Amino acid sequence: MSAIYDVAIIGAGMAGASLAAELAAHGVEAVALLEAEDRPGYHATGRSAAFWEECYGGPDITPLTLASGDYLRRHGFLTRRGALYVGRAEDEGAIADFCTRFADSGATFTRVDRDAAAAQVPGLRPEWDRGIAQPDCADIEVAGLHQHYLRRAAEAGIVPRCRSRVVALERGDGAWTLTLSDGETIRSRTIANAAGAWADGIAAFAGAAPAGIVPLRRTVVQVRTDPPPQPDQPLVLDISGGFYFRPESGRLWLSPQDETPSNAVDAAPEEWDVALAVERFTRVVDAQVLAVERKWAGLRSFARDRLPVYGFDTAVEGFFWFAGQGGYGIQTAPAAARLAAQLFTEAERDEMTRKLDPARYSPARFG
Repeated sequence: MSAIYDVAIIGAGMAGASLAAELAAHGVEAVALLEAEDRPGYHATGRSAAFWEECYGGPDITPLTLASGDYLRRHGFLTRRGALYVGRAEDEGAIADFCTRFADSGATFTRVDRDAAAAQVPGLRPEWDRGIAQPDCADIEVAGLHQHYLRRAAEAGIVPRCRSRVVALERGDGAWTLTLSDGETIRSRTIANAAGAWADGIAAFAGAAPAGIVPLRRTVVQVRTDPPPQPDQPLVLDISGGFYFRPESGRLWLSPQDETPSNAVDAAPEEWDVALAVERFTRVVDAQVLAVERKWAGLRSFARDRLPVYGFDTAVEGFFWFAGQGGYGIQTAPAAARLAAQLFTEAERDEMTRKLDPARYSPARFG
């Protein structure tokens, strides 16, 4: 009889790698980590301009972010930067709403006036006269964090199987048969769906109802500016969701915060979005963009309520969801993976996850 795995994790980006490491730490021994591409993290993980920002994603994501913070700091993956949401007179409603929504979230923030905002962002145009400062925001070393989880998994004998795209799933005799793109089949008692933008497609292979996970394209560009950004400038975000930018090695990374619905593909930036990013930046800061030096795009994958999906499917036996993590899957990775492993193994919560409400992220919420 051929070997059978306890779980086959589909996807070896940040979601799949962190889940593999945490499942191993919770005593799950036979784990297959399947990656469709030539290397893990090729898509969303490898294209993230990630930051750890306590309010990013909304109040229902903040608990995961806060719960992840200590792990990220302790292992050296955060570099303090600070964040500043900026707005104009017409954005006062958005600023007031932000303060109300996050008042009891545990996030640290302070309303600031024009002078305080301009002191942090040289060249800030006069009409951007109010904001919200978040001193604890930090840059995340994404590649290092991903490799950390892959290394933890490897220490438990779990090594990604690259170029192993799943093309069919069939359940029988208490286990799944997974057919891979090269024709090979493997058997596993359970499946963990960590396939990111492809998560609903994997669910369809398994006969599970979709979670409504839609990939949305997000564009980031690296530009050279005159004057160049100060290295200690904060991450600057539009309170109304039209842009963000931050310094990076003497250059500026900026995004128009686009969310264009897409198929699950190898995303590429559109020239319109690149131009939009530059135009929105120059409306905020009195600076000249001398050159667009790099541009890239990735897919942010959200369920219909924009919350992640963690837990066993309520209708399909042996099918576990770990998907729909949008643009905050990096900053929430430690707590999300720990919580998912505890749900998978029915382990008790620990200090990291004790304050999290798993029902908030359960696939059961879709009925």
